[in-house]
Amino acid sequence: MRALIVDDSRFVRTLLRGMLEGMDFECDEAGDGQAGLDKIRVGPDFDLALIDWNMPVLNGLEMLQGMRSEGFDRVKVMMVTTEAENDFIMRALDAGADEYLMKPFDQEGLTEKLAMMDLGEV
Repeated sequence: MRALIVDDSRFVRTLLRGMLEGMDFECDEAGDGQAGLDKIRVGPDFDLALIDWNMPVLNGLEMLQGMRSEGFDRVKVMMVTTEAENDFIMRALDAGADEYLMKPFDQEGLTEKLAMMDLGEV
């Protein structure tokens, strides 16, 4: 499976890449929402996008809305963010996110969310 990690923090991208590659995902990265949306548009096809909320150029919600409005419905989306308020979670889910993972997170939390999305085993 292929995953796109979109976060303006190189540390978070590296952390997620290590966790996902350990679960046999092939990973690509982008440092902002616009770069992430561009990678989704040109492929290769991604099975999963892990998207931070607070990023420059396009934020995570704007990227998600762009993906869904352009028909990228097959890509499962997990918002991975510090935004913990219920309003943020509802806005992301309403925009088409499949899951929501709070930072800080660990391997167990990521694995559980992936299993909930039918993208891994617990």
